Amino acid sequence: DEDFMKNLNAIDRVARLVLAALLLELAYFWLAGAWQIASTVAGCVMLVTAGVGFCPIYKIFGLSTASAGKAAPSNFLVSMAVLLLVGVVVGGSYGSMFFTRKLFLEDFNAMNNYYKQTLFFTGKNEREKAVSNYEKLLPSFRDFQLKYTAYQPYALKGDAQLPLDMVRVATVLADVNPLVRGGDLHQAHLDLEKVRPVFQDVFKRNGFTMLAVALVDFHDAMELVLDAANQKDPVKLISLYPEVSDKLKLVEAEAQDAEIQAIRKNLDGLLAGAKSDGKDTLPAKAEVLKSSFVKVYLSRG
Repeated sequence: DEDFMKNLNAIDRVARLVLAALLLELAYFWLAGAWQIASTVAGCVMLVTAGVGFCPIYKIFGLSTASAGKAAPSNFLVSMAVLLLVGVVVGGSYGSMFFTRKLFLEDFNAMNNYYKQTLFFTGKNEREKAVSNYEKLLPSFRDFQLKYTAYQPYALKGDAQLPLDMVRVATVLADVNPLVRGGDLHQAHLDLEKVRPVFQDVFKRNGFTMLAVALVDFHDAMELVLDAANQKDPVKLISLYPEVSDKLKLVEAEAQDAEIQAIRKNLDGLLAGAKSDGKDTLPAKAEVLKSSFVKVYLSRG
């Protein structure tokens, strides 16, 4: 009969439901290609076996957990199991949406930094520096293109235009090669300018803002300052300040409300603390700066 066929107890079934949720979230939010297929299949197998209470692999090897759980679980255990499952599904989905979006922006900013430097030095007619950054830009963009053509994070799912935009950017970067290395740098600068609106359109149609891009870029520089503050190293903090301040200026160019102004105030307060040699106050000031940033990033990043 039905009870005889079951070889999974309640705890085993709940564990499989949790594992199914994790595998399906992994497949949907994080993986691509063969790994995505494998994770999806494994998740579905866990889901089905948990639902019917029967595991064919257990049957083959003569295993069973059903006998260990004949008594019905208490209401408390059922409630805890439900809460755990909801937490994994809701928390895992929200966390995956948040962190895959953040990772995409971090990857973009890492690549875009070389683009901006190449653009800047071609505009300044400084060939040696332009070539140096261009040579770093090419492999950086190639890796970015390969990753986000094969895999799209949740924030970009369904964007059929994205792979085509990647090809457009790759074409521009390839075409300016002779100009950057030995041709007209001014024309190279004008041609490279064509890349910017392509990515601006990507962000716009997928619900990103340039403020979000700037916030992630600022975050990476800010973390170095926070580390110096927590180490009570004012000399290092002061040396890092110009870069993080410049990154914050890009944020301020996108928004200048009270929350953004609070970040600036706290950053400059940290610098003032470093210059006054108040080493012991630096960790507390760093925490205030971090809190003001997190407040903005969670709501608008």
